[in-house]
Amino acid sequence: MTVIMQAVVSVDGFIGYEDDMPGHLFDWYSNGDVEVLGGAGRISKASWDYVRDFWETSTTMVIGRHLFDITNGWEGKPPTGDHVVVVSHRPKPEGWHPDASYHFETSVEAGIAKAKELAGGTPIGLCAGEVAGQALAAGLVDEIQLDVAPLLIGRGKPFFGTYASSVLLSDPEVVQGDRVTHLRYRVEGPADPGHTAWKA
Repeated sequence: MTVIMQAVVSVDGFIGYEDDMPGHLFDWYSNGDVEVLGGAGRISKASWDYVRDFWETSTTMVIGRHLFDITNGWEGKPPTGDHVVVVSHRPKPEGWHPDASYHFETSVEAGIAKAKELAGGTPIGLCAGEVAGQALAAGLVDEIQLDVAPLLIGRGKPFFGTYASSVLLSDPEVVQGDRVTHLRYRVEGPADPGHTAWKA
């Protein structure tokens, strides 16, 4: 079962402005020929061929409480899949969409474990940001997928949150879309920060 850290990101590494607004990050969702997201977007065929398998097979996503709060949990209807696990020290709001398959866990480890229980072997989407950075630090991430928009934000919400360790990745799979470049890496494990292959 694959845990995939994913988000649309600016060239300088941000998933949103300081006020959480995406600006031009999502332009590629509206300039293609393939209708997606129930008619809410249109992307290029190259992007669709890249994202289709994950969007159609993933049933479960893991998010932080901040994303839940600013979207109000998409009113109980996940943007993809059937289940959402929210990592938060605060419980689900009282009376909030009682029939929605949203599960609140108090740690990243418990959140990923719950997602694996719900996913039934399908890939798990882990929204980039602080919680995903914590999952990466805990060794719980298998792949990193960045949809890189041709945009510099300057200051904002970083893709990896406050994560600050060294990790070795595979060579990327690269797919060029329209106003987006898709990059997919496998997480290979901790990197030795004292090692360098370069010699003068």
